[in-house]
Amino acid sequence: MNHRTGRLRSAVERLQEAEEVRNELNAALHGVGVVLPSLRVDPAAYAEEWPRPLVELGRCNLQTARLLTAALLAGKG
Repeated sequence: MNHRTGRLRSAVERLQEAEEVRNELNAALHGVGVVLPSLRVDPAAYAEEWPRPLVELGRCNLQTARLLTAALLAGKG
């Protein structure tokens, strides 16, 4: 494997990891009744040669923000 192939494989792995993390977070949120409709991997990550992907939590309405707050507070205790 040459250097470029190694970098490409690593980039693909990083994007796959970001998608897995997004899916895990989505499942955990659903488990406590919270749906973030805009939850996604930042699309710009797919355009970079050496991605540093971010998971965007997106925007939500007030009810969802309250549900998320309650879930976080419940987990704190």
